[in-house]
Amino acid sequence: MEENIVGMLATSKAGHDKNSVYVIIREDGEYIYVADGQSRTTERPKRKNKKHIQIIKKVKLPESDSGFDDLEIKKMIKSYLKEREERNVKG
Repeated sequence: MEENIVGMLATSKAGHDKNSVYVIIREDGEYIYVADGQSRTTERPKRKNKKHIQIIKKVKLPESDSGFDDLEIKKMIKSYLKEREERNVKG
């Protein structure tokens, strides 16, 4: 059984947005829809092929009845990037 990846952080492995960090907000067959809370909001998510993403954090963003919140998505991505930067500085 495939794991539900909605709400997880992922990076793009291909395309002009390569290495961009997103939150997966929806799955639809072989495609997923991602948002970053800024240029790609929950109202206008980016469709990506599942082969072109890499799950980077298995901590899920909680989904409310109305879906995901752009502000929460921005906070989650910012927190992850800060954490990654701190690891790189220490390493």
